[in-house]
Amino acid sequence: MDNQQFWQLIDQARAQAPAPDDGNDDGIDDGIAVAERAVALLALRPAAEIVAAQEALDRLMADSYLAPLWAAAYLINGGCSDDGFDYFRGWLITQGRETFERVLADPDTLAALPSVRACARDSLDIECGDVLSIAWTAHRTATSTELPQSSGPTPPWPSLDPDWDFDFDDSAELAHRLPRLSALYPA
Repeated sequence: MDNQQFWQLIDQARAQAPAPDDGNDDGIDDGIAVAERAVALLALRPAAEIVAAQEALDRLMADSYLAPLWAAAYLINGGCSDDGFDYFRGWLITQGRETFERVLADPDTLAALPSVRACARDSLDIECGDVLSIAWTAHRTATSTELPQSSGPTPPWPSLDPDWDFDFDDSAELAHRLPRLSALYPA
């Protein structure tokens, strides 16, 4: 499974997940529902494809390991640990390829997403750690065994941009770099 096929899986899962207003009283996108649908869809595929889905997910997680995105997650969630950043990127993956790529190019565009605006209004964190285990869960469901180690190399995590090496608690610097998000999430 390549990245294109992985995104098709996410799109299909998004299409089958309940709409945010179907029983979800906070009105935000439900990344967990997308992750659950992705597991169900992936579990129907051959085991080798499930392993390849984990490899595609690993590549997307490496691609999104960016300091500007981490700063945005920090601002949105009122802090962001290493694990919290992983869970935030998991949620971002549930939003689909177009949103994912747009946000990687400019994390401040998160401010335009209705779900981010709803979370700002309701003081909710944005995360979906369930996405990180979709291949593991699908493989266990399909084969009753644990996901084997990948046969390919693990994608390298890039170095974080040194231009973004500042204290994310510096609200003035965040407001300068992420003005639209800072307007939604004032210090």
